[in-house]
Amino acid sequence: MSENMAETIVESRYLSAGANRYAAAADWGEDGLVAFGSDSNVCLWDPSDPRGISRILSGHTAHVRAVKFLPRDEEDKVAHLVTGGDDKQLRLWAVDLETGAASCVQTVQGHAEPINCIASLRGAAASKSTTRKLFVTGSADATVKVWALEAGEIAALQTIKTTRKYMPLTVALYALDEGNGGLVLAVAGTTNAVQIFTAASGGEFSLQATLPGHENWIRSLDFIREKPEQGSDILLASASQDKYIRLWRIHQGTALSALNAAGLDLSADALTPGNKIHKITAGATKYCIIFEALLLGHEDWIYSARWSRAGDGKLQLLSASADNSLSVWESDPESGIWLTAARLGEISREKGATTATGSIGGFWTGLWSPAGTTVITLGRTGSWRRWDFDAAEDVWKQNFAISGHTRAVTGISWSQDGVYLLSTSSDQTTRLHAEWATDSATTASWHEMARPQIHGYDLNCISTLGPSSFVSGADEKLMRVFTEPKAVARMLSRLTNTTPPPLSSLPDAANVPVLGLSNKAITITDAAPESQTTNASSIDASNPQEQQSQSQSQPQEQNQQQQQQDPDPSTSITSPLNATHPPFEESLSRHTLFPETEKLYGHGYEISCLAASPDGSLIASACKASSLNHAVIRLFETAPRWTEIRPPLAAHALTVARVRFSGDGRYLLSVGRDRQWVVFGRRRQPGERDKDGEGKGEAEGGLFGVVQAEQKGHARMILDCAWAPVAGLGGARVFATAGRDKLVKVWVRKGVDEKEEEEEEGKFELGKAVTEEHPVTALDFVPEVTTEGLLLLAVGTEAGKLSVLSLKVAGGEAEVVSTLVVRPELCLPKAVTQLAWRPAREGQQGRELAVAGEDGSLRIYSFPSL
Repeated sequence: MSENMAETIVESRYLSAGANRYAAAADWGEDGLVAFGSDSNVCLWDPSDPRGISRILSGHTAHVRAVKFLPRDEEDKVAHLVTGGDDKQLRLWAVDLETGAASCVQTVQGHAEPINCIASLRGAAASKSTTRKLFVTGSADATVKVWALEAGEIAALQTIKTTRKYMPLTVALYALDEGNGGLVLAVAGTTNAVQIFTAASGGEFSLQATLPGHENWIRSLDFIREKPEQGSDILLASASQDKYIRLWRIHQGTALSALNAAGLDLSADALTPGNKIHKITAGATKYCIIFEALLLGHEDWIYSARWSRAGDGKLQLLSASADNSLSVWESDPESGIWLTAARLGEISREKGATTATGSIGGFWTGLWSPAGTTVITLGRTGSWRRWDFDAAEDVWKQNFAISGHTRAVTGISWSQDGVYLLSTSSDQTTRLHAEWATDSATTASWHEMARPQIHGYDLNCISTLGPSSFVSGADEKLMRVFTEPKAVARMLSRLTNTTPPPLSSLPDAANVPVLGLSNKAITITDAAPESQTTNASSIDASNPQEQQSQSQSQPQEQNQQQQQQDPDPSTSITSPLNATHPPFEESLSRHTLFPETEKLYGHGYEISCLAASPDGSLIASACKASSLNHAVIRLFETAPRWTEIRPPLAAHALTVARVRFSGDGRYLLSVGRDRQWVVFGRRRQPGERDKDGEGKGEAEGGLFGVVQAEQKGHARMILDCAWAPVAGLGGARVFATAGRDKLVKVWVRKGVDEKEEEEEEGKFELGKAVTEEHPVTALDFVPEVTTEGLLLLAVGTEAGKLSVLSLKVAGGEAEVVSTLVVRPELCLPKAVTQLAWRPAREGQQGRELAVAGEDGSLRIYSFPSL
């Protein structure tokens, strides 16, 4: 391995990231690619590809709020993507449609405040091959800017200041007519009216009309032609927080022709204020705007409304609401009345509830596929949901999509056999990720398989205790221990093609009581597979009539059984985990919780770090501290007693940042904000007396004792540490520390005779100091020595850079043989919070590294050449 090999040996195996909760933060391009904002990143995802996110693009320095693909010519092999966000920057990305490679080609600082929305030109003019592509942006600085992409660069054409100084939340741009080149621009936001601007060919936009009617902020605008042929009327949909959608008709011609087109006459009813005709012009061409329809049905704020025309020419409108539902609207061909053709998502009886009770907190955006046969939506948990239309059965069927953390990933831990990866985050969830083993190796993909913990505090650390349990720590003074339920164990075994752990001692399932923090064990009864049933709180069917007929066709005995069991919180009917695919989002939040089995008390402040011994018999933990009394490491004995082993280990003066057990569990290493590292050695086994303990109290003869402490281990605080493998080093002990002083220090103790007393063993000496460009925040050693006798150390920095050091240890010194630098597009835009190598598995080629980031992303990279 050498530096010039870094470009070829690192591959992305799994990218997980939750989407930002903004209505304009995602777009589905005409080539089938979805782009969405995730923290400061832009993720690319093809919903038809089970492997999930294909690229994570970094460049923005704050949350991405708006994402939009620009129209492209058929012969063009590069798609252009425009993004904006809280950093006030507008970025232009070029995506190669053949290779999937993407890069930022231009950055423009045009607005003075965050960018809320972006709209590209649609209509006949946009579909024609032109060298100039128009788009508009709306910002919190109360301005709308018009831009043009020409010759691969974007330039500002016009700045429009909104009247009454409202903030634009949504914009829409459309070509009025192919002949005159006129354009119409709709702008709305923190006001209850829609402003209409028009521009002649090559001219500037001017305000032509203000459309009243809504009673609250307007969240979404979208244009489309009523019929496919050119010259037909244009429909504008406006969705608002007042729970209604209004449709407006734009007609070329006089007021009389506009009324006739709308199916109205010149009676008194047609001339009411609600049907006021707004006259506008674009150049020399006159148009009229008239209110078309009011769509009622949602019970909460409506965040988005988007048009689509199916292959048969049928016009459909998709709306997404905070009432946890999507609606597909169609116009009745006979009466012209707009009706709900399909309602997807959940019923609103749990509106306002937290994810702990199964509610997903509303849908923030809804997107159509280019063909109009698939819809996706984003929920409060940052996860996507997907429905595909089955034309044969005339029904929308749910399919699995992608998910991810929405805030910083603070801790990761592999299961002992490497089957799954646990991650915990400041978004107050713990998630279990595993590889879906399919018949074809090329289609094997990673997915979130369970959400064991949904908490009320930000989670900070996690560690597995065995094949079916883990312990986590949060911004509370205690730790919680969870055990895998039988339903999840069976599902993981089936989807990963592995042997499940013994099920006899496992609980059936778990549930979270309302206003509770503890997952309570419950008893379950199996029903039909998820794909064959209609969830009691899910609306996956096509229309209300069909849904009613389905519910009436259920056996009466099953309905009676459900009525008898629903009032009892200790039982639950669950079926989704019997499916042959990764669980859907509602299954993750409802049916994959792990029951909580123990609580571990003792700390006075928020838990900062914890670690479990290799055999799972001990847990070491620490909390945030600014005094000696709290800067201690507490040891807990696990099953069967789950008690604290006193006295706590006192050596640090400030917060302990990380604790790690050695591979054989004999030593415990701790590092902290006080710039020192401490090695504790085990004196005895739990339950045994101290070897010198006759006549000594527990306070004098603890389980661990200080072997060595280096008070000036680094010049600044130490952020992470890692033990090298024990076997293969000739008895030597090696560990590494990472500091804010931009150094990775490798400490070595020469091999000694195991029969000697610990007090006679040599001390750890500095074997090598490696300088990095940025503060080092994460370290982890590959658990085995290579065939060449080398140690492999993964290094992550505060700037998100990743590298792997090859170390040769001999004679108490360490030498860096080579350095593998991960290429920039695979690095993170923010700090690497933790690294963890996957345990070696039978037949495995190379190694896999899990990377947790402050940007909310979780990544698994493959190193085939290691």
